[in-house]
Amino acid sequence: MRTGELAGQAGVNAETLRYYERRGLLAEPPRNRAGYRDYPAAAVELLRFIKRAQQLGFWL
Repeated sequence: MRTGELAGQAGVNAETLRYYERRGLLAEPPRNRAGYRDYPAAAVELLRFIKRAQQLGFWL
């Protein structure tokens, strides 16, 4: 799935995805032929887990 779709499903914005990639929390996805990031469906659950952990007081 593309960046905007993943961000919408996980309740974050696109810059958050890029930040998590830089920090190593989210693996950089492969790109499709058009150059768009192509995230796996499992990335949604990972992002929800990260956001929930933050709500519980954990730091990145």
